[in-house]
Amino acid sequence: MSDLKTQADLLRALHRRPMLVLPNAWDEASAVQVAEAGFPVIATSSAAVADVLGFDDGEKAPWREMFAAAARIAAAVPVPVTVDAEAGYGLEPHQLVEALVDAGVVGCNIEDTDHRAGGLVDAEAQADRLAQVRAAADEIGVPIVVNARIDVFLPSSGIRDPLAEAVRRGRRYLRAGADCVYPIGAGDALRRLVGEVPGPVNGNTTDSLDLAALAALGVARVSYGPRFYRQGGFGDALARLSADSSSLRAESNP
Repeated sequence: MSDLKTQADLLRALHRRPMLVLPNAWDEASAVQVAEAGFPVIATSSAAVADVLGFDDGEKAPWREMFAAAARIAAAVPVPVTVDAEAGYGLEPHQLVEALVDAGVVGCNIEDTDHRAGGLVDAEAQADRLAQVRAAADEIGVPIVVNARIDVFLPSSGIRDPLAEAVRRGRRYLRAGADCVYPIGAGDALRRLVGEVPGPVNGNTTDSLDLAALAALGVARVSYGPRFYRQGGFGDALARLSADSSSLRAESNP
């Protein structure tokens, strides 16, 4: 447990500048490549892991298989591992935390999409769930790093004013105990979100927002999801990304 606590503390600390860059892995081999390229954390992509296992994304894969894959990844690398736990697979907060710790994992994404009823989970209900996850992690002695994904920018959310709702949810989720919020698909709205949400914000790259642009906005963490899994050329992409990431670190530490 002490090793996992140390890894969780390190993962949390890495959300402070310079920006934490996470090229998401999907199995042991890809995770080892990420670690060997010099990245300090392994993050998984639920879409890529589910696809490797023969399932669609969106909690279609059995949760035990997803956590077994996470455990294999965690056992293969010497760095902290954070997983995309989707919406938590219907597990109670203490069950989710136990599954993470049993897998040797110290962080997770939890999204506010309701995969059963459709649309989004009510913001207060999601905040209560996040608070329960935080309490369960504190009780077990491993301070799991919670990245609360905010899905209001996804077309399926049905939200008319996604920016205002993202700010509202981001503030609420941080108060509930989330360590970082992830407004997936926010694009250019990230500038407002970083300015109005009082905590670390996770972004992702698009054609208009590269690493340097995200760093300039003050984004704390960057995810790539299943991009490298789907595009191939993973090793070459890692080398380029590692060089870009190193340049950003050097610029922030003159």
